[in-house]
Amino acid sequence: MSQPKIPVDLILSKLAEDAERVHARAHKAADILLEPLDTEIAATPYDVVYEEDRVKLKHYIPTTEPRLKTPLLVVYALINRETMLDLQPGKSVVQTFLNEGIDLYMIDWGYPTRKDKFLTIDDHVNGYMDNVVNYICKKHGIPKINLMGICMGGTFSVIYSALHPQKIKNLITTVTPTNFDTDKGLLHIWMKSIDADKITDTYGNIPADVMNFGFLLLNPARLMLDKYIGFFENMDNKTFIENFIRMEKWIFDSPDVPGETFRQFIKDCYQKNLLIQNKMEVGGNRVNLKKITIPLLNYYGKFDHLVPPEACERLTGAVGSKDTEDVCLDTGHIGIYVSSKCQKEFAPRVSKWLKKRDTVSRKPRKKKTTTGQTATRKIAAKPRSSSRSTKKKTQPGKAGIKLKIDD
Repeated sequence: MSQPKIPVDLILSKLAEDAERVHARAHKAADILLEPLDTEIAATPYDVVYEEDRVKLKHYIPTTEPRLKTPLLVVYALINRETMLDLQPGKSVVQTFLNEGIDLYMIDWGYPTRKDKFLTIDDHVNGYMDNVVNYICKKHGIPKINLMGICMGGTFSVIYSALHPQKIKNLITTVTPTNFDTDKGLLHIWMKSIDADKITDTYGNIPADVMNFGFLLLNPARLMLDKYIGFFENMDNKTFIENFIRMEKWIFDSPDVPGETFRQFIKDCYQKNLLIQNKMEVGGNRVNLKKITIPLLNYYGKFDHLVPPEACERLTGAVGSKDTEDVCLDTGHIGIYVSSKCQKEFAPRVSKWLKKRDTVSRKPRKKKTTTGQTATRKIAAKPRSSSRSTKKKTQPGKAGIKLKIDD
């Protein structure tokens, strides 16, 4: 019987080479992990120009002469933080906007405390957002601004544009759910059956850890296994390690979500799908998407497992505007903002789109009253009403809502 022709010597040689390579990589990885790493996020300079309760308005310091007459306000979701748009050098939507000459503002929703659990969508849209828009309009002496919303912040921006169409010039939505009647994403399937009342009554504010765990369960193989395998495979690459840590910082820097906002968002949107049907009510007013007659640019990701294309693509057909555009990118939920390929397309295209529509009209001259005094509009934080009877109302002259405006 002939001997099997197995190249034992070659197999052993290959194993020895692999072991040596792994040993060398481990030594290099140890050196990298023990030396100082640059993992700072949201490093682009800005000023906080407006504060109200936990909410802050960031105004980013220009890096070039403004090329757009109308400033842009970016509204992120209440889940996770707006620092995603300024995650790392060279891959920052914020930096690209500034380099394109956009005068950029962004809302930082902050971290809700127990007293915020009664805040509704009305409080965020007709309260905080409206006060911010009024502040920007007053500062620049203009009647309208450009508005860009992301994810849940995009839904808020759509609602705001429908309720306050006279204050928005152009609307940009990115990975923004507006049609919730779809089974394409596991999140939409879960939310249709979730007991929003029991969860909200139990927790008050919905804990960030609970939501993060739920998001991980949507795709555990990729989100809990693949990414750490990728870490070990690239642990001798300093740039990869720094970017990996930046992303982990962002993922786990998650605020809680105000309970009543969560309750209404789940019931009115995910379970009843009222928004796209023009049946949703916010602050006692019906949200009619046909009132959005301004230009609309709608971005979404083809492989988004949180907000699938089916949840986004109906918006342009539901609004009253004739100037609409859908852009579907071959990426996931956050790839639009962090991937190298999308970075080259997303922010520059948004800037180009805005520049084509950048005509601005100044506010009319102030009218004189019968007493000879100039009539002006005062911007102030308005006391909020709540659907919950346990919330105390702020009385005039008493301490309540914290408001700080930096002109």
